[in-house]
Amino acid sequence: MGSLPTTTSASDLTTNPVTDPRIIELAAPIRRAYPEDRVFDSIMAVRGEVYRNHKNRRTIRVEIEGKRYFIKSHGHSGWMEIFKNTLRLRLPVLTAAPEWLGIQRLNELGVPTMRCAGYACRGRNPARMESFIITESLEDYLTLEDLIPIWAKLGDSQRKNLTRRAIREIAILARKLHTNGLNHRDFYLCHFMTRARDWNKWKGDDEMVLHLIDLHRMQMRARTPLRWLIKDLSGLLFSVLDLDLTLRDYLRFLKGYWGENWKHTFRRTKWLRRFIVHRAVNLYRRKQGKPPPVPADLASFS
Repeated sequence: MGSLPTTTSASDLTTNPVTDPRIIELAAPIRRAYPEDRVFDSIMAVRGEVYRNHKNRRTIRVEIEGKRYFIKSHGHSGWMEIFKNTLRLRLPVLTAAPEWLGIQRLNELGVPTMRCAGYACRGRNPARMESFIITESLEDYLTLEDLIPIWAKLGDSQRKNLTRRAIREIAILARKLHTNGLNHRDFYLCHFMTRARDWNKWKGDDEMVLHLIDLHRMQMRARTPLRWLIKDLSGLLFSVLDLDLTLRDYLRFLKGYWGENWKHTFRRTKWLRRFIVHRAVNLYRRKQGKPPPVPADLASFS
């Protein structure tokens, strides 16, 4: 089973500094689809199938030359939004730059993600900046959240094998992020995608390549702060609280996440595990309006 390429060749993606200095890069099909003298405004105003429309951000899907793309546009944030985030000690997301840079960094680390087909930003006033990023649609892919009800219909042995493999792949991916100074900030099952297939025929040695998506809030530093590591891990735990995971499943994740010396790290981090579980439970209660079905195994895990 092949995976979608995560890099873009120079022949496919080029800069356009003469006609519009704000355009950082555009794939050839995108350049051909919009007027060269007003490409930025044309892309910001394009219509398509709306996937998200919240405040100053909009995500739509369009088809260009028989290929589907997602266009994420960021309009003016306004000073009120900036001040509100600052007061809450949050870094406001003003442009599509975090996602554009995040895709490049994940490519460097060998983490499968989206393929960028265009990015641009204009303006210097933080409250008035505008930007967009265009990514190729991951056709014939499903999120892990979408796969849960599909896997639930499989036999016990097959379902367990798939669950264990997914846990291992997520753990390895999370380790790559956090040991290289990255944090996602929306680290949920719905942001991991893998290629659709007949899961009845899946075997334990088959590939399960996970693509990490929705990077618009990703942060990059020399080292991931503990605060953001906790946010990623508690978000991930929150998204699996409804699943019938066992203590062995949680330990399997830690083994993949911490590596060879995971048992030593486990003994030294009881407070950390307890805090992550506490935060995940509180997030579930706030989002779902009820306490989560916390398994007894999770209590002993923390």
